Amino acid sequence: MFGRRRKRGRHSSGAVDTGPEHDEDFDDVEGPWDSTVAPQDDVDRLDLGSVLLPMPEEAQLQVEMDQQTNAVRAVHVLTPVGQLTVSAFAAPKSGDLWKEVGAELIDGLKEDGARINRENGEWGEEITARNQGVKILFIGVDRPRWMLRGVAAGPEEHFEQNAEALREMLRGTVVVRGEQPMPPRTPLPVELPEAIARHIQQQQG
Repeated sequence: MFGRRRKRGRHSSGAVDTGPEHDEDFDDVEGPWDSTVAPQDDVDRLDLGSVLLPMPEEAQLQVEMDQQTNAVRAVHVLTPVGQLTVSAFAAPKSGDLWKEVGAELIDGLKEDGARINRENGEWGEEITARNQGVKILFIGVDRPRWMLRGVAAGPEEHFEQNAEALREMLRGTVVVRGEQPMPPRTPLPVELPEAIARHIQQQQG
């Protein structure tokens, strides 16, 4: 777990993506942003390689590692009201992936006994799940060649604060998709800042 650290930002369907394609339909919308059209603002963002996240106040990081490959599986942002997780995935050029992924997510949550609610939100359908005093919000954002999934989890009494913190983070996130072809649903690689990576290596050693 790490204290708040921010870095200034830089810019089951379908075949393998064959490369970048500019889509003007998404140029003028609010964030999250593709790095090719991200605004030149003064927002400080945590640079995780494929995603640049604006960090909330009083936030800490929790890095989830794959024990077999030693690769980063996820980076969780811990705040006083809950946990936020933002992940980026390769998607078709049509940008149409969240509907499919969300339907599978709902099926899995129901199998776990969670109570599900679906509402139309800022970027489309939002999914909330309640289970044993914990309330979780799932938001998917479709863009050409990538999809961003945001998750806010925490106690039910702090849900509204936690949900708004997630939305605020998503609005300011920049995705660095890269030009390499990837099958849809492939997680975009996460790269830790050097200081954090070094700290983890020291702990493991």
